[in-house]
Amino acid sequence: MRVRRIRRLPGQRRSERYSLRRGIYLLPSLFTVGNMLCGFAAVLYAIHGQLERACWLILLAGLLDGLDGRIARLTGSSSEFGREYDSLADVVSFGIAPAVLVYQWGLHEAGRWGWAATFLFLVAGSVRLARFNVKGGLEDRRFFVGLPIPAGAGALTLMVLVDPEPLVDKPLAIAASFFVFLVSVLMVSTIRYRSFKEWDLRRRLPATAFFLFALILAVFVFTPLPAMALLCAAYLVGGPAEMLIRKVSHRPAATPQQTRPFQVTSASTPPDPEHP
Repeated sequence: MRVRRIRRLPGQRRSERYSLRRGIYLLPSLFTVGNMLCGFAAVLYAIHGQLERACWLILLAGLLDGLDGRIARLTGSSSEFGREYDSLADVVSFGIAPAVLVYQWGLHEAGRWGWAATFLFLVAGSVRLARFNVKGGLEDRRFFVGLPIPAGAGALTLMVLVDPEPLVDKPLAIAASFFVFLVSVLMVSTIRYRSFKEWDLRRRLPATAFFLFALILAVFVFTPLPAMALLCAAYLVGGPAEMLIRKVSHRPAATPQQTRPFQVTSASTPPDPEHP
């Protein structure tokens, strides 16, 4: 019987291969658990009709989801376990929780259309995460292929948070179901969305850029909901708009910056942690 063996690439640390044997990095995992806790609590609040609390918990889960990866990279505690566990937490916080939220908010008024739209959102989100885990290391890190699931969850959450009163009109519920379906299609599409991972916060910027950041921060502080809704809408439209502009202008896509994942080969003996 042949055992599959993971071959170490040049520069790959041995600790990345055997981090699960030696233990789990605590600090980024705590943020992931907090992300999952917010998602689970959002489901409970949504079931009991406390929609606004559920919305803010999903947004808080998005903040924690963004922090755990950055903390893992800054502290050198990234691991395969952490990436997989983060995806499982995202299914709860950005798949199940927003689906239950919008269904309780009013999509149940659309009957089977609302039920189908929320279920398809959950399926699309899980497919999006699985595809990212499989192909994430082979693609340009400056872009996401398909709408990221936190952005999709944010779109549904802000739709409810802008007007948290439950829907009682069936045509409006059908229109909201169509929007949920559209977001699901964007998640499983091949449209590229910018990840902004190439931004270097340590780079020196001119004073005008600092003033612009301060202005954006002030807008978020004084009008948080409209600012977040506008930013989310711009991101949703940005991917298709950039793709359309590229096709019309016949401009080729940027050269991808790829990072190779672990290579899997076959061997007759199991891997030895001391002699890779």
